[in-house]
Amino acid sequence: MKITEVRAKRIKGNNRLKGIAAITIDECFVIHELRIIDGKNGLFVAMPSRRMPNGEYKDVAHPINTETRSMIEKEVLDTFNALPELEDEEPKKEEKEEVEEKEESEEESEEEKKEKKEEKEEDTNE
Repeated sequence: MKITEVRAKRIKGNNRLKGIAAITIDECFVIHELRIIDGKNGLFVAMPSRRMPNGEYKDVAHPINTETRSMIEKEVLDTFNALPELEDEEPKKEEKEEVEEKEESEEESEEEKKEKKEEKEEDTNE
């Protein structure tokens, strides 16, 4: 598999979402809405996802191994980092609220998964 094109765009604002990207694989398959997020350990690429009825976000498309995830992340971040910085401009209020809500929900989802895993381990140890 080869990533044959990467398109990225910076998003201005004071939230963790820094950009959006799309990749083309083997000149025949496109994945849109990859999000470039400023995390605790720097920038990372989040796969496209949608909100489920229970409020959790679930990936729509994602790599199934670490090697592929690393390759996608490197290509996207290299393209993103080559983009010029944006001038100061506030995002639209609706966009900002939607992004912040999605980020908070994704963080909560990760915390819930961690708690469930810990509970399961405790039950196994008893």
